Amino acid sequence: MLDFASRSARWVFAATFLVLAAFLGFPVFWMVSTAFKPTAEIFVRFPTLLPAAPTLDNFRGVLGQGDLPLWLTNSLLTAGGAALLTTVLATLAAHSFARFRYRGRKPLMALMISAQMFPFAVLLISLYPLLQAAGLLDTRLGLTIAYIVFALPTGTYMLFSYFVRLPEELMEAARIDGASELGILLRVVLPVSVPGLVTVGLYSFMWAWNDLLYAMTLVTSPELRTVGPGLLMSQLGEMRQDWGAAMAASLVASLPVVIAFALVQRWFVQGLTAGAVKG
Repeated sequence: MLDFASRSARWVFAATFLVLAAFLGFPVFWMVSTAFKPTAEIFVRFPTLLPAAPTLDNFRGVLGQGDLPLWLTNSLLTAGGAALLTTVLATLAAHSFARFRYRGRKPLMALMISAQMFPFAVLLISLYPLLQAAGLLDTRLGLTIAYIVFALPTGTYMLFSYFVRLPEELMEAARIDGASELGILLRVVLPVSVPGLVTVGLYSFMWAWNDLLYAMTLVTSPELRTVGPGLLMSQLGEMRQDWGAAMAASLVASLPVVIAFALVQRWFVQGLTAGAVKG
């Protein structure tokens, strides 16, 4: 009886996994399939799952377009800058919360984490006049600073969970050797916290890379557009619906994130699970 129940449970879990995998993977499959379809195959009454006459024309058109490299460059600069700044700020904040005891430490941390309660569109209402007053609207720097809002609270909490697990004896030994608090952070804490740092950096990079709302609101110059607004404005509009080119461009634009995740996935998983169980 127990063996039958165990087999039934495995079948249920397997079926649930397949349903979830199909639900999550089908949009990606459809994007890849559409990218290789000619226009005549896309706009039909009953579209096929696989292209009947695969073509690379969509990719040739996208890669031959002069704006795509510029959009990719802008996205790399803003997302990469946001990831770097978020990682640095989250490291300093998390180290302060984890290692020092001062008045208001817990309320300050709770206040920072509570920023995740608000939709990003609501935060944009406050960010817009601040960037306007600082003269940072329609600039890469302004967009990069705005992207910090995405991941800083979560990144701080991730690194806090990582730092509190580090043995206090390491810090005490470094202090006895005459190391300053900054030296302890740089020479003791950071070298053993690479998975957490990689997790925060990649998390921030993906948030910024996939953004559309902030990039369309805070940047209006065509030469400063990132990938999301660039694709939307050029391939999909009131007078143009080039889905094949849009899907091909989306595949090309996804490569940096896919490559980055493939390279650091081991550290990413370690960083996510580091604070799950505290020994």
